[in-house]
Amino acid sequence: MQRGSPIKLKVQIMCGDEIAMGPGKADLLEAIASHHSISAAGRALGMSYRRTWLLVDTMNRCWAEPLVATTPGNPKAGAHLTGLGEAILARYRQLQGALEQACGAELAAIIDQSLLPSPRPTQRDEGADLPIAGT
Repeated sequence: MQRGSPIKLKVQIMCGDEIAMGPGKADLLEAIASHHSISAAGRALGMSYRRTWLLVDTMNRCWAEPLVATTPGNPKAGAHLTGLGEAILARYRQLQGALEQACGAELAAIIDQSLLPSPRPTQRDEGADLPIAGT
C-alpha cells in the first residue's frame, strides 16, 4: 500500500491580521479560473456561497489590485482572475513546490528512521479498559 506524503506544508502570506494567500485561497483561485464563476468555484470546493465570497473579498482587499474580477449586475459574465491574480497564484504554487523540494532530504531522513505508515490503534481500539480520572 502506497501512502501519501507524510508532510503537510502550509504557506500563508499575511496582510496584517488577514491571510492574503494560503492553500485554500489558491485552490479557490484555480477553481474560479476553471469555472469562470465565484459561486460555481465555491460549490466545486464544497464551500458555502458566503464563505466563498468572503475569501475573494479578503484576497481582493489585501493586494495592490484585485486578484478576481467580476462584472457587477451581469451574472452571466462570471468571474476571472486578473493578471495579478494569475501571477500571484503561479508564484504561490512555485513557492509551495520549492518548499516541498527543499524539505525532501530532511523529511526522508526523518521518515526512514521510524515513521509508521499509520498510527497504532489506541488502547480503547484494542479493547483495553482505560482508567477514568477521579475513580
